[in-house]
Amino acid sequence: MMNNQLKVLIAAMLLIGALPVSAAEMDKMSGMKHDMKGMKKPANKHDGNMSATGKSSPSKMKGMKMEGGKAMGEMSMQGGAAPADARSPDYSEGFGFGNIPRPVLADEYNFASVIVNRFENVKSDDNSSITYDLQAWYGRDYDRAVLKAEGDYDNGQLQEATTELLWSHSIATYWDAQVGVRYDSSQDVSDQTWLAFGVQGLAPYWFELDATGYLGQQGRLGFTLEAEYELLLTQKWILQPRFEMDLYSKRDTDRRTGSGVSDASLGVRLRYEIQREIAPYIGVEWTRKYGETADFAEADGEDVSDTRFVAGIRFWF
Repeated sequence: MMNNQLKVLIAAMLLIGALPVSAAEMDKMSGMKHDMKGMKKPANKHDGNMSATGKSSPSKMKGMKMEGGKAMGEMSMQGGAAPADARSPDYSEGFGFGNIPRPVLADEYNFASVIVNRFENVKSDDNSSITYDLQAWYGRDYDRAVLKAEGDYDNGQLQEATTELLWSHSIATYWDAQVGVRYDSSQDVSDQTWLAFGVQGLAPYWFELDATGYLGQQGRLGFTLEAEYELLLTQKWILQPRFEMDLYSKRDTDRRTGSGVSDASLGVRLRYEIQREIAPYIGVEWTRKYGETADFAEADGEDVSDTRFVAGIRFWF
């Protein structure tokens, strides 16, 4: 039957002109079937170089040698001496560069910066004053000294001022832990010193936060929270909302502050950056006193809440 199929295949190829062959050659090719029947399989399934599983017999593999004269059992797949033409580990190729000192990386240098976040004229219903708020630092990426200062000028005199000297240490990406001292001065009452500790950094969604706790005299505690956000209207015009809140654990009759939340302010400023380092701005700010602090203000004939219009300049170097 196989002979008939082979003849039919050859005949089909002749019809399409792909294999010009004679009838004698067809008979010769048909005889290949009988020759293949005469071939015998190996008597033993392990004869030859193949085992029963189809793999090379271990007895034969042991005798095999790779190029170079080493047997496969003696070869190492990794390690060993480097080739003679391998490059040197430092890519110097044996050339010396003299006695060069170790390079100093960027986080090993000391840098300094000063930013005056607010220097503004504050106009309320019955008063006008000058307010400043600045921060300066000196040091490296992970450790630095920080100076924070803010205060109010009225009638040519410094009415109130707060100065903090802190050591700042990086604890996470965008976050610093700070510890140091705070010094308050005023025209009306005696000066006061606090122990300060807190964190400052950039929260998710680009909120700038500054949260600081204070330990004062006679076990009095205080806490200040400042939050800012910069909304880029364009590359030059920037809208900056700002929130600040103060609270204390005990009342202070001399400074006219009560326990709990003392006061809070919410403002918004629109600035135009002439350059990144200098930007004039205008804005409005709402302030309010709470709790016992509001009671002190009412007793002194002062307003509990106030709306202020501000105009100033922000700069840094």
